[in-house]
Amino acid sequence: MKKKKRPANARTGPATCWPALLCLLALWLGWGWNGAQAQSLPLSSSGPASGVSLSSSSSSSSPSPVPPSSGGGSLQVLHWWTSASERQAINVVVNQLAKQDIQWRDVAIPGGAGMGAAKVLKSMVLANRAPEVTQLNGVVFGEWADLGLLLELDNVAVQGAWEKQMFPTVWSLLNNHGHVVAAPLGIHRINSLFYNTAVFKRYNLSPPKTWDDFDQIVKKLQGSGITPLAQSAEAWQLATLFENLALAESGPAYYRRLFVEMSPAAYLDARMLHILKRLRGLSAAMAQPVRERPWTEVARSMVSGEAAMLIMGDWAKGELNAWGMEVDQQFGCAPVPGTGDFHLYSTDTLAMFAGNYAHQAVQETLARLTMSPAVQSEYNRIKGSIPVLRAADPHMDRCARDSWRAFSKGPAWQAPSLVHRMATDDTTKDAIVSEVQRFFLDRSISEEQTQKRLAAIARTLSRNRND
Repeated sequence: MKKKKRPANARTGPATCWPALLCLLALWLGWGWNGAQAQSLPLSSSGPASGVSLSSSSSSSSPSPVPPSSGGGSLQVLHWWTSASERQAINVVVNQLAKQDIQWRDVAIPGGAGMGAAKVLKSMVLANRAPEVTQLNGVVFGEWADLGLLLELDNVAVQGAWEKQMFPTVWSLLNNHGHVVAAPLGIHRINSLFYNTAVFKRYNLSPPKTWDDFDQIVKKLQGSGITPLAQSAEAWQLATLFENLALAESGPAYYRRLFVEMSPAAYLDARMLHILKRLRGLSAAMAQPVRERPWTEVARSMVSGEAAMLIMGDWAKGELNAWGMEVDQQFGCAPVPGTGDFHLYSTDTLAMFAGNYAHQAVQETLARLTMSPAVQSEYNRIKGSIPVLRAADPHMDRCARDSWRAFSKGPAWQAPSLVHRMATDDTTKDAIVSEVQRFFLDRSISEEQTQKRLAAIARTLSRNRND
């Protein structure tokens, strides 16, 4: 059955159709229902911190069932920004809200790539306890918006000239059937390679531009006691390596056939077999056995000199900065081999739940703040990402400037991250990520078997999309 699209001019909120929406939500997204478990869900929280002070624009004059207020109130915000740099970055927004007399009430859920947070969010919504604001990534915006659950930010976007100011790719991502349903914070480059500058200098190494270069570094480090590549066995981290190899193999066009179009033929292509062989071959560059470790621990192994290189989104740079490390001093950055011209991207974004519209005024204030030049500059400087604005930020470091230049080249050079929900829905993403982890950890599974399994996943999911 095809999903029915909400008319572009509809403005339906859960206040009038909440029970039906919850049923549809549970059935359509395949979550299941466990009301008792959802009601007893524990929440972690911490109070807002004090710090920088920034300016904001005037309040919106958009139509609302609740009259807008000049200030005050609070917003419960669910997210997975829990590392040192992530907390510092989001405190830029927290402190800006505090200047407007708006309290940020934290629901921070640990877990890389937001997998844990996604489960908590679904449980909260099904228990009729949706937060006023949530971190959401990628195409999932459309799923929530199609159910009428997200606040439309059209007037905020028009008043702030969002379409004119931000990159077209980001603008398209925020739109659902002609309505803006999320507020952007920044753009991450997933195809980032970080390296320990002291190790590279000691062994006269240069950042690898190709996988042949990478293999030469591995050979030079053999017997040195230094692990060439820091890596975790966590599913999302292995899949991050996989999607980088897919981009390096044949560029964004083939990448999109794999992860956006879900073409079975693309998975059966000889290039996929080569990607899988390369992925398995990279295990020789990793410490054995490859253990499940948080990405922050993996990053520490690189900067400590235990490992020479790390492939990770550029949030790793933000974390290294938070630990007192500087680019081109303790660590360096470069594109992942074979991807220098491309940008494998993810975005940080916030969506607002409509509820009964009682919080609309403060939600719109938060949305405006995310696009202010001061917040964009400071947040992304700390986070390791780049602003969503077309105008270059003069405060960007070398890594950020390289990221900004690559993204500025336009959609033909961009690839939406599979792992971070930019390319496809959660069901598809989870199926591929699980299969990649299974293949990497189980040597009894051949490249050919995994290639066929991935093609079967693509075939099944493509058929379901068209039913």
